[in-house]
Amino acid sequence: MLMELQLDQEEQASYTHKFFVMVQDRGAIVYRMGAGQYAVSENIIPDDPAREKEMNRLFDLIIRGIPDDLPETVAALCRSRLQHAVTELLGKTRLKALKITIETAASRLDMRAGSPLETEHPGQTRPSDDPPIEVRALQYQAQQPLFTFEQLVVPDALMEDLLSAVEVTRVERKVFDEWGLRTIQPFPHSALNFHGPPGTGKTLAAHAIAHTLKRSILVASYAEIESKFHGEGPKNVKAIFHAAEREQAILFIDEADSLLSKRLTEVTQGSEQAVNSMRSQLFICLQEFRGVVIFATNLVENYDKAFETRVRHLHFPLPDEHCRREIWRRHLVPQLPLAENVSIDQLAAYADDICGRDIRNAVIDAAVRVARYGKAQVELRDLIEAVERIKAARIAVKSHEGRS
Repeated sequence: MLMELQLDQEEQASYTHKFFVMVQDRGAIVYRMGAGQYAVSENIIPDDPAREKEMNRLFDLIIRGIPDDLPETVAALCRSRLQHAVTELLGKTRLKALKITIETAASRLDMRAGSPLETEHPGQTRPSDDPPIEVRALQYQAQQPLFTFEQLVVPDALMEDLLSAVEVTRVERKVFDEWGLRTIQPFPHSALNFHGPPGTGKTLAAHAIAHTLKRSILVASYAEIESKFHGEGPKNVKAIFHAAEREQAILFIDEADSLLSKRLTEVTQGSEQAVNSMRSQLFICLQEFRGVVIFATNLVENYDKAFETRVRHLHFPLPDEHCRREIWRRHLVPQLPLAENVSIDQLAAYADDICGRDIRNAVIDAAVRVARYGKAQVELRDLIEAVERIKAARIAVKSHEGRS
């Protein structure tokens, strides 16, 4: 969460902006002193029980603007949620007073067009509510990778391509600095695009690359970029790249087809313009990024042609029989009580249209049902029936989507 706060009279003498930044359960107050100059006044950590009780006490709030024609139950729910959110914010920031303005993008456009909702006088400067990129980037934090190449099961050719991509990253300094190629490519980067059906190891592979390179990984999706600040997608794109470069992290962008689909040529709505703007900003950031960025998608056919030459594409197929055998072997752990009739070869040959995630879910589903019914062992039939349930659920989803 990122929010601009009002400076008090004393703070205005030293600072230009004041922000509250919160990531997970930790927050901080950040002051902007000038271009590129910031000060963190304090790091806010979770409170002890006594402080939590004080923080959760109700404050007297003035809430205006809820339409009169709304049903009272809807209006009351809205007021309750606002009360809870603002109370939590006041407690976390230790503020005693706060003024927050909430408006839709449409109302902001109306005001800029001269709506009577807000009148600006000549010479009056509107307070800036646009946090600098360095502050906006504070809401994006990298994490340690969760997986290694030892956990990844993919065809040999794909594994070789992945390891080759890692080696290219390792020799970057030699090639571009020692051998002088930075003169022709000032911003060298490694950009990979993982595409293929869901559950085939794209996310796992991104974490494995980060682990091998001894880097952290910053994971982002289209939903995060588009919805954190409505209408400010391009700024969030820039902030995510800034955060990854700041932490020297591998940047992993999931659901990339939403960002990189074919450009909309007949823009009729603000949302379509926003998508085009985010896409343009992403191309700029990709060109200037000093690091490794990995995109992942299940719908590579939707990609803009302009993007195809900017990255190295790696296809993640559904596992073949050899890979399915290895995935089953790894998921049927030694502690799992298996009947003698459980054959990994039979399981690998049974279904050729399932992915690694399906196999993991089938093992868990079968084990839960066996335990639930008080059986002593997991039999071959339990695992096969679990696979069939997963496949049937997938068909049902596709059928529902077709009717929609």
